[in-house]
Amino acid sequence: MSFYTMKITLNHNAEKISTEKDSITVNELLSLKNFTFELLIVKINGSLVKKEQYDKATVTEGDDVQVIHVFGGG
Repeated sequence: MSFYTMKITLNHNAEKISTEKDSITVNELLSLKNFTFELLIVKINGSLVKKEQYDKATVTEGDDVQVIHVFGGG
């Protein structure tokens, strides 16, 4: 089994993701980076990814990913 090191930008920071394939889903990225907030906004290269697409939308080498957590106040 070989591993692939994918370089992406995550929230303006250079990241290296070790994976068994050349892309990962948004859900896999969120899990790897421990994003656990209930309300998240995800953009890949400036395009909004809807929550129902997190298991299909992929992150690949060179992508610019923004993960923003949204919280309410009172």
